[in-house]
Amino acid sequence: MTSRRDFLKLAALFTAAGSLPLLQACGRQAAQNPDAPLKIGYLPITDATPLLVAHAQGLFEKHGVANVEKPVLFRSWASLVEAFLSGQVNLIHLLSPMSIWARYGSASPIKVVMWNHMAGSALTVAPDIDTIAGLGGQTVAIPFWYSIHNVVLQKILRENGLKVVEKNPQAGEVKLSVMAPSDMVAALANRAIAGFIVAEPFNAVAESKGVGKVLRFSGDVWRDHACCVTLMQEHDINRRPEWVQNVVNALVEGQAYAAGHRTDTARMLSKQGPNKYTPHEDAVLQNVLAPAPDAWARYTETGIIRHPEWHQNRIDFQPYPYPSYTEKLVEMLKETHIAGVNRFLDTLSPAFAAQDLVDDRFVKQAVEAGQFQQVFGLNGWTREEIIAV
Repeated sequence: MTSRRDFLKLAALFTAAGSLPLLQACGRQAAQNPDAPLKIGYLPITDATPLLVAHAQGLFEKHGVANVEKPVLFRSWASLVEAFLSGQVNLIHLLSPMSIWARYGSASPIKVVMWNHMAGSALTVAPDIDTIAGLGGQTVAIPFWYSIHNVVLQKILRENGLKVVEKNPQAGEVKLSVMAPSDMVAALANRAIAGFIVAEPFNAVAESKGVGKVLRFSGDVWRDHACCVTLMQEHDINRRPEWVQNVVNALVEGQAYAAGHRTDTARMLSKQGPNKYTPHEDAVLQNVLAPAPDAWARYTETGIIRHPEWHQNRIDFQPYPYPSYTEKLVEMLKETHIAGVNRFLDTLSPAFAAQDLVDDRFVKQAVEAGQFQQVFGLNGWTREEIIAV
């Protein structure tokens, strides 16, 4: 019920009428305090890594952002989005499909300035399920209809001849249920669901407790896909671009640090870390950010990883928002079952969304100024999207 209320709240926010009071409040705040401090909002998942690393390492201050408040932890996407649209926070991470919904469902003046991370999600199932076909007639939890998890899962199900339904699944059908990530492990343990697809570290938590096993990694289906993106307000981009550039510089350096210091990053994010950014155990986050080589190799040996030639990590970091990804994401959203009213998708041009939603000027400059091309494996600003179930 909590997840349903969360979805309905966001559905109301992502309409012109629902977002207007929040956007008006944000506008008043911006007018009264044009030099507002940096206020970070996040959910306690690995998607928030660059934001939290940049804060912990003092990178914002290093890059000239003098006034930085302590990051604020939110428990739901709806509360995070509400705080962002109203101006209570001005830097957040958000599920990449949700950013499309925000921009074109409610015309919210938000911009994607970079990616937060790549991959970092998995389809985890009950221990007695060994194949995708074994999900027939069962219920699988997703964190949100507008999520890369829903898009990838439905691609997997279609390729395996399974149809998505919202209730009473029969043979050859899979019921999808929106569920808070924090509830998924317990739901799997008591067999309320047969599986879930979500960001880390909940897949690793299910593994560590012995109540679930990874059946597929999302990055082994859509190569180097983004999960969460970094959002900033359009008025900040227009009125104080130097400040935005400094923020992005810090975030890019934070990503570079996370990519090269995975063990330290896991500790930093954990409840054992000095800032206690998340409630997760250090050991669980280590299994996500820095899995032992032999443990990671077993996923290939058992056939869970089907594309070892892609050389995927369980979670990876690369900040540049390729236009081809946004275009492909819009295309796939058009063929993905999403609850609610989604008429804006019917006429949304993938090429237009890639150009209009994303402002890549700041991340390009940050990568080039920091000479991070090699760190992130960037060979230019274009690529081909590879999806293979």
